[in-house]
Amino acid sequence: MWICPKCSRSFKNTEQIHYCGKPPATIEEYIAAQPEEAQDYLRQINAAIKASIPEAKEKISWSMPTYWKGRNLSQFAASKRHIGLYPGPEAVEAFAARLTEYKTSKGTIQLPYRKPLPLELIGEIAKWCAENH
Repeated sequence: MWICPKCSRSFKNTEQIHYCGKPPATIEEYIAAQPEEAQDYLRQINAAIKASIPEAKEKISWSMPTYWKGRNLSQFAASKRHIGLYPGPEAVEAFAARLTEYKTSKGTIQLPYRKPLPLELIGEIAKWCAENH
C-alpha cells in the first residue's frame, strides 16, 4: 500500500497517478496536472483527436480527458510508462492490423513514451469512433 505524501490518500500501486485536491475541470487542466514528461504527448494526442472530431464536446469523464457526442467517443490518460488511449473494444478490433506494435486490450491502446506517437492513426480512430457509434 502506497500513501501519497501530498494528500495522504492510499493506493495499491506505488506512486499511483491521481489528483491531490480538486480534480481538473478541463482537458488542459488535466494535462497541466500531469508529469512534465507526459504533457507534450498528451497535448499531441488531444490535438489529433480534436482535429479529427471537432464537433465532439470536450470534457473530463472518469477522471480522464474525454471527447463526447451523445456518449464517450474517445478518452486518454497518462500512466507511468505510456499514454492509455480508450476508444472502446470495437475500435481496437477494427484497427487491430495497424496496432500490432502496441499493447492492446479490450478497448485500450497503450502508447509508450519511448515511441513516436501515431498521430494520424489516433485521428483516424477518433473519427471512426464518431462515425460508428
